[in-house]
Amino acid sequence: MSTISKFSLKQLTLWFLLLTLIVTGCKDRQEIPPPENKYLVEVTPVAELSQAQITDIARSISPLLTGLVRYGVRIYKVSYKTPFVDGNEIIASGAVAVPLGDQTFPMLSVQHGTITSDSEAPSNLRPGSEFMEYGSVFAGLGYISVFPDYIGYGASNQFPHPYEHRESLGSACLDMLRATRELIAQEESVKWDNRLYISGFSEGGYATLALQKKLEETKEFNLKASTCGAGAYNKSQFMRYLVEGESHGISNYNRLYSWVLLSYNWIYGLDYPVNYFFREPYAAAIQTNLQQANLSGSFNTLLQDDFVRGLKVGTQADIIAALADNDLTNWKPVTPTQLYHGTDDQLVFYFNTETTYQSMRALGAINVELKRLEGKDHFTAVMDYLLGSYAFFSVNP
Repeated sequence: MSTISKFSLKQLTLWFLLLTLIVTGCKDRQEIPPPENKYLVEVTPVAELSQAQITDIARSISPLLTGLVRYGVRIYKVSYKTPFVDGNEIIASGAVAVPLGDQTFPMLSVQHGTITSDSEAPSNLRPGSEFMEYGSVFAGLGYISVFPDYIGYGASNQFPHPYEHRESLGSACLDMLRATRELIAQEESVKWDNRLYISGFSEGGYATLALQKKLEETKEFNLKASTCGAGAYNKSQFMRYLVEGESHGISNYNRLYSWVLLSYNWIYGLDYPVNYFFREPYAAAIQTNLQQANLSGSFNTLLQDDFVRGLKVGTQADIIAALADNDLTNWKPVTPTQLYHGTDDQLVFYFNTETTYQSMRALGAINVELKRLEGKDHFTAVMDYLLGSYAFFSVNP
C-alpha cells in the first residue's frame, strides 16, 4: 500500500537544491542513442551528485547511514518495452542511480510503495520521492540502484495503473532489469558484477515478491537475496477479513482497498459498475474521484449486501478467482528472503506476511525468514526494514 515521509523545512530546502542541480545538469548532456536492444528504448543521463550531497541525503534518513556513503552518483532516466495487462507491448519507464567508481558493483532493484500521482514516479525525480531518497543513497553505498515506475506512471501514464496486480508488476519490474542490463552493456562507465538484490516496502513489498517469483522461474539473473516489507501478499484472506468483520474505518486506507478491488474488476474483464460493489453515497464518490472520496467507516459497511454475501458463501466466483490469482502465498522460494512486517500495521494487516511465511515454510522453503516487528505500524516499521535490508544484503554476497 503506501508509505508517508515527513520533512523539515531544512530537508525540503535540500531537496529543492538537488532538483535544481538535476535540471541544470540536463542542459549540457546528450541522450545516449541505444543500439539494437530487445527491451531498452532510451536512456538519458540527467544528473550527478557528489559523495557529500549523498551523505546529506543519507543523514536526513538516518544518521546511521552517513558513515556508509562511499560514492557520488550518476542518475539516468530509462524507458523500455513491457506488456500491458492485455499482452500488447507498451513503453514503460524508471530511474537508475549508478555509483561513480572504477570497480564493479552489484545491482539492487527497489520497487516503490503506493503512489497516487504521476509526479511521484521515480523517473520524475521528485524531491522526497523514494528514488531521490533511497535510490540515491543505496547507489552511494555501492549498488546500481534500479527503480521501475510501474505501468501507469512515467512514460506509460496514459494507462491506468494495475494496482497490486501480481503478473503486471512482476513483468514490468523484470523487463526494467532487462533494460538496465542492456544499458550497462552499452555504457562503459557502468560496471556491474552480475549480482542482483531486490527489495520493496508496501506495494513495493508485494511487487518485489512478484518479481522474485518471476526471477526464480526464469533463472536469467544471479539473484542473491530479497527483502520484502509489509506487502499485501495474501489477497484472498485480506478481502475475507475486510468483508467479514469490522475494520478501522480510516478513509484513505479504504480508498486503497477499493482501488485493488476495482483494478481487478477491469484487469480480469469483469466490468461490473461501481455500484455493484459499493452502496451509495460511496459509489458516486468513488466514480467521481476515488483518491479524494470520503470512505470513512468499516470497509464492509461501504459494500453492497449482495456482494458481501456472495464473497462469504462463494457465489461471487469471478472476484474470488481474481483475488486468488494475485495471492503470493502458495510457492516455494529458494532465494534467501526476509519478510518484514509490523505487528500493529492497520493498513496492511500483519497476517499477510505471517500466513505467507507459514505457507512457504510448509512447502519446504528453508531460506525464508519472518522479521516480526513488535509494536510497529505501517510507517514506523520502515526504518527497521531499511537497515535490516542493508545488513542482510551484506551477509549474502
